[in-house]
Parts: sequence; structure tokens; C-alpha cells
Amino acid sequence: MADGEDLYRTIDAPAEAQFKERSSKFFAYAYPVSSPEEAMELVEGLRKRYYDATHHCYAYRLGADGGVYRANDDGRPILGQMLSAGVTYCLIVVVRYFGGTKLGVPGLINAYRESAAGALAAAKIVEKTVDTIFTVVFPYVCMNDVMKTVKEEQPRIVSQHFDNLCTMTLAIRRSRAAALEAKLGNVEGADVKRKG
Repeated sequence: MADGEDLYRTIDAPAEAQFKERSSKFFAYAYPVSSPEEAMELVEGLRKRYYDATHHCYAYRLGADGGVYRANDDGRPILGQMLSAGVTYCLIVVVRYFGGTKLGVPGLINAYRESAAGALAAAKIVEKTVDTIFTVVFPYVCMNDVMKTVKEEQPRIVSQHFDNLCTMTLAIRRSRAAALEAKLGNVEGADVKRKG
């Protein structure tokens, strides 16, 4: 796998923006999310918070390739902004308060698009890697060999427990997983298991 195929862009923290169009108010919220359930929980929270709003439109994208997505009725322009920004693992909700003047379909599309763009502009977009997780179990006498491999390959240490029998959980970028697995597999006495 080439570098880049295991990279994705997302937002690092919730962000919000406001947009006004002919006395209608739009409140846009962007959230990092990891599942449809988490996304819908946030949507429901905003529906309760803004129970008197005219509309609650949303879209989300999930998966490193953004292949899992959903946009409710007027959420297509919101999804379009996520596609333009190239972000995934993201939910954007736009809450609308009708101001008395109809915007028409083109006006609404523009308002939702601008609101979503504002929320993304307020967010910090970060690059993350798709990681493979390994658990390595080894006798304490193999510590030097295992740590030498960890130093060379530089996986992220998720957890570690050292005793007579040691356990380490390591995460590494998917494109580099095979090299780490091969090197750890060459450590005599080490048992390497790949998760997921």
C-alpha cells in the first residue's frame, strides 16, 4: 500500500458558525464523529436544544475514504462542503430559524452551503492515518529485541505491561504494518497478533 492511501482529513474538535440571509438565521455546527450512532446522537441533542427552530439539516461522512455518508432533506449542500474540503469522520448540522421572508430553493441551498463552509472554516482540519493495531506478547528476556524494533519502526505505544511475560499494544500506519509485523515476528519467543 502506498503512503497516502492510509491518510484522511478530518476536524480535530467541534466548531460552529452563524449565517444570516434575509432575516433567517442559520447556526452551523461541525463535529468529529466516528459512527452513525454518534452522529445521530449529536443531531438529536441539537434538535432538543433548538426545539423551536424551523429546520435541523445535517450531513455526515465516515470512513477513511468517506464512503459512508448520509444527508437528510436539505443536507446535500452541507455534504458538498465536506466533499470540497476533503474531510471525513465529520458531521455538520445547520439549524435554521425562519425570519419571515422565503428564500426559495436556490436561496436555501446557498444558505446551507455557506453555513457549512463557515463551520468548516472555523474548524481546524487535521490529517490522520489509518492504523493497524498489534498485540505483542513476549518473555522479559526478549525486551531488548522488541524495543529495538519499536525504536526502528516507531509505532505508537497504546499500552504496555512488563512482567515475566510482557504485553505491548502498538498502533502503526497501515502502509507500514507489514514491516513491523515481520520484524516483531523475527523476535524469538514473541507472539504477534494483528487486530482488525
